[in-house]
Formats: sequence, C-alpha cells, structure tokens
Amino acid sequence: MNDAPIIQIQNLHKVYQVGKVGVPALRGVDLNVARGEFIAIVGPSGSGKSTLFHIIGGLTPPSQGSIVLDGHDLSHLTDAGRTQLRKRTVGFVFQKFNLLPNLTARDNIAVARFIAGINGKPDAKFEEILRTLGIQDRLDHKPNALSGGEQQRVAIARAIVNHPAILLADEPTGNLDTANSTAVLEILGDLNKRTGQTILMITHNPEAAAYAQRTVHMRDGKIIERT
Repeated sequence: MNDAPIIQIQNLHKVYQVGKVGVPALRGVDLNVARGEFIAIVGPSGSGKSTLFHIIGGLTPPSQGSIVLDGHDLSHLTDAGRTQLRKRTVGFVFQKFNLLPNLTARDNIAVARFIAGINGKPDAKFEEILRTLGIQDRLDHKPNALSGGEQQRVAIARAIVNHPAILLADEPTGNLDTANSTAVLEILGDLNKRTGQTILMITHNPEAAAYAQRTVHMRDGKIIERT
C-alpha cells in the first residue's frame, strides 16, 4: 500500500506577467493531499484557487516551488510530459459542462478515452459508475436533450472513464439548481467513499464544501486555514 500523499505541494508560487508588471497569484502554498481524500478549496475570487487547480492539473507550470503528482515531479516535466500525465492521471469537471453538442453522451465519454489512447469498451467498474450516476439510459441522447443535472453527470462520467488518480472539480454545481446541485454533490461523495477516488473541489458554497472531508481556505494566494 502506498501511504505517500498523492499530491505534495511545497512553497508553490505563481506570478503572471501583465506587461512589465508581475502579478502574484500564489504566494508560497504548501499542501499535502492523501490518496482517497475529498477536499474542498474555498476562497473569494482572486484568492488563487483556480491557479492552484491549473497547476495541479498540469495546465500551467509554477513559477517557483515543487509539486509532485502521484509520484511524478511536475517541475521535471516538459509541456508534452505534463500533457501525457494529465491524460492518464487527472480528470476535470467544470462549472460549464463543456460537452460537444453534436455528439451523444456516450460519444462525449468516448472522446476522453480516444484522447488518452485507450481502446475498447469501458470496464465493468465503469458500468457500475454509470448506474451510480443514473445516466445509463441517457447515453444515446445529445446534450440538448439532457437536463443540466444530467449533463453534469455525463461530464463526471467523462472525467473518470479512464480511472484517473485525481478528479479536479471546478465549481461543479455553479450552473445547477438546488436539487441538481445536491444530487451532483452526493454523487461525488459516493464516488469518493465507494471507489476511493481522490477529489479536489473548488467551491464558493459552504454547503457544497460540507460534502468534503476537509476544507482548505485560500486568500490572496495563500492557504489561511484548514478545517
């Protein structure tokens, strides 16, 4: 059994250049995430939450500091290396569902497997996840025939079809009503409990954060509290 944290972040800084001015987005973040944890990251706009997610997801490199993701040191990877790691190690769920409108739910999910270079049908474990998500009978519908809650469930299925070590959810209930928000949050909690899926979720909503095992509060590019 691997007891090492699945995410290890030390002294992480990110500075964006706006003209000749450097704008700091992260100011020395330290964070360890245990394998199988469900963590909510909360904070006001501009606190650095999204920048932290982009670095964890391999979408942008840090300016300083180290980040080890499932045993891989991102600071030693090229852009191409981060892309390959992202394909297999990280799944993304966004506030906007980002489904391809001309494809069915089934084909939207299949695109993720194609991009990762995985052939064949999803395994039995994933079929069980589809039943948990409650969309097994909606897979042949296009997004415009699905409710917002169903679209987000398809987006979750797409994010985890390749069994990523880490699921990053950025305001996953931001476009949903209360009932669908609750359903999606319960699904994320169930995935965490039943499959041991590691989940990091950005949210402004304290009720959503309550579904996580641990909450990390950010402000001005720093972690200010852990509860």
